[in-house]
Amino acid sequence: MHPLLALLLVAARGATPAPAPAPAPKPRLIVVITVDQLRPDYLERFRPQLQGGFVTLLKAGAVFTDAYQDHAITETAPGHSTILSGRWPVHTGIVSNVEGVQDPKAPLIGVNGSGASPKRFRGTAFFDWLQAADPGARALAVSGKDRGAILPIGRAKANVFWYVGGYFTTSRYYADSLPTWVKLFNGQRVPFRAAGTSWNLFLGDRDYPETDSVSYEHGGHDVIFPHRLPVDSGAAALAFLATPTMDSLTLAFALEGVRALQLGGRGATDLLSVSLSTTDYIGHAFGPDSREIEDQIVRLDRYLGRFLEQLFVRYGRSKVLVVLTADHGVTPFPEHSRALGHSGAVRVTPDSIIGNANAVLDQRAGGADWLLFESGMLRIPDRSKLQGAGVDVDSVVTDVAARLRAVPGVARVIRTAELEAKDTADPVIRRWQHQIPPDGGVEFVVTLTPYSIWSFPNLPIAMHGQPTDLDAHVPIILSGPGIQKGVYGGRVSTVDIAPTLARLLGLTPAEPLDGRPLTEALSAEN
Repeated sequence: MHPLLALLLVAARGATPAPAPAPAPKPRLIVVITVDQLRPDYLERFRPQLQGGFVTLLKAGAVFTDAYQDHAITETAPGHSTILSGRWPVHTGIVSNVEGVQDPKAPLIGVNGSGASPKRFRGTAFFDWLQAADPGARALAVSGKDRGAILPIGRAKANVFWYVGGYFTTSRYYADSLPTWVKLFNGQRVPFRAAGTSWNLFLGDRDYPETDSVSYEHGGHDVIFPHRLPVDSGAAALAFLATPTMDSLTLAFALEGVRALQLGGRGATDLLSVSLSTTDYIGHAFGPDSREIEDQIVRLDRYLGRFLEQLFVRYGRSKVLVVLTADHGVTPFPEHSRALGHSGAVRVTPDSIIGNANAVLDQRAGGADWLLFESGMLRIPDRSKLQGAGVDVDSVVTDVAARLRAVPGVARVIRTAELEAKDTADPVIRRWQHQIPPDGGVEFVVTLTPYSIWSFPNLPIAMHGQPTDLDAHVPIILSGPGIQKGVYGGRVSTVDIAPTLARLLGLTPAEPLDGRPLTEALSAEN
């Protein structure tokens, strides 16, 4: 086993003018850690069990307690697109996971899977500004998911890698072959060698207050610890993504990349972006109120502690600037919410309404998926064709909207044209305004009632994706040179991260930003 992986696991007037304050020390490395589906309340709920990286950042950093992914479709791709761009999805062009990074013209290297690139990403991101100021700057981005690795970097051709079927890889958008260090790391075959191993509780059974036998978790099967990986090595490598050790492996891979690429070791300030995916997989399967999610956070806390310590040893604490955030939160299982008194919490399935409308349109205009409904958005790709067939499209849209409004769990159906006329003090309207571009072809958007979630056939999981605080509230912590530690209660958003980093390094963003520098947490010289 690679040693890094092993380490991770285990003045008055007339007086003499006062001297100008010394400039803040320039960091050698900026580390942006995005924990997929990390709700900020986890850091409070599980604080007694935390003693690693989360505690290090909470104690030494600027902690923003009222931070949000302030857009409507709180999914992985849109969320990651905001973090280092300083712009909402309406301006990054990354509106949903479906419209994320899929690109068949950018095939993967050495493995089978969907090609991926940032071709849909609009504009620039922090690394572009960093390189414009210093062409020698380098970036490394790693994740368990393609969108988690790609989107924080924007369109730049950097070192970008993600996990596919047991290996870290990239696409031909970035390279024609894998670097030697990546091949060597993959050669350890850690996920394959984990076949048949078990995920056991990290702490004692009494340290977890949650019930460990909840029937609606994990599709009703394998709901009790320990959770065993398949004995088949290929199947184990696939399932490895949803075990805490995946985050440890990702952090080890990031450290190996730091060493191989000599990040922060050549006089330039470099960027390391790490997106940790396991919390999302476990949160979907077991929910945010499960024993499994607590154990995941406890383990991740230890992994992050050892990861940060390695960076501090390598560079010195005063030379590493760390950002911790998340791409979204999550809403509990409706069954759990109803037990807590939220009687309106339901799973919402619009498939029959959309399907029936398409069937009627098929009879008039020929067979096609005329209406497409995804992530709360209704689109009609071939509006002109329907009109050419004599269909009153606006009437169809009005009818479908009325039918959806009558569905239990649906709170609001809003025509896209109405969004501009609404008051942005309304958080739901504001978040949809931050989401939908004028040229997006969206007819209307649907928002569910609090604690309700979209449902998928044969996939009874906890979900996110709504413009509610459950899904939008995320942690933002900054720690390192130029940052004033403390707890800050003002409302902030993930689009504020990039302009803050730009202010710290004296960089000029290449276009107007939606966010602002978090000057309240910057030291006086900044």
